[in-house]
Amino acid sequence: MVATRGCQKRRYSAMTEVRHAGHASPRPANVPLVLASSSRYRRDLLERLGIPFRVDSPDIDEAPLPGETPRDLVVRLSIAKARAVASRKPNTIVIGSDQAATFDGHILGKPGTVDVAVRQLQGFSGHRVDFLTGVAVLNTATDRVRTAMDTTTARFRKASEAEIRRYVERDRPLDCAGGIRFEGLGPLLLERVETADPSAAIGLPLIVLGELLRAEGVNPLAQPAD
Repeated sequence: MVATRGCQKRRYSAMTEVRHAGHASPRPANVPLVLASSSRYRRDLLERLGIPFRVDSPDIDEAPLPGETPRDLVVRLSIAKARAVASRKPNTIVIGSDQAATFDGHILGKPGTVDVAVRQLQGFSGHRVDFLTGVAVLNTATDRVRTAMDTTTARFRKASEAEIRRYVERDRPLDCAGGIRFEGLGPLLLERVETADPSAAIGLPLIVLGELLRAEGVNPLAQPAD
């Protein structure tokens, strides 16, 4: 896992890791939040917190490095996305996030087409797939980065090709890692899900993000409702 210098690791559960850099710091009231993402799923999740934020697409190369582990990949890309946006959004707190699905030791991409999604999901039938979601919070005033990673384990039931194809045609999970949409009909293909953070599988782990934001002086529950 990519570590920021001086970080300390603390395990929240068997499936969630958090790394810190420095101590909690107050956030000036005029410093905005920026979500470094083009994902509508992450935007929708962040909106749940009820705090204002801007969205800026990082537009970076997301290809894995040679020999890179899935854990290293999602944290590295979370940081890279935050830094790409921070370079043009000074005096902000930037949130970057990335997700990868792993099956049988291999990193899975977004299927892109119906046929690829069907083939992927057929391969998962009766097996386990891990969804690793990284998040980074970058304070541009201090250049401090706080990172976390969540692992969600999905155990797929044995589904027929007809069921799988019908699922893909209805849910259209073509832009989702592993070809499954957890907030849609995806759970109908599963036996069970093991996770410390239900929002992580959708694309942004709100539990650990809340901690990282509080460490930077941003507490959504301390702000008055609109």
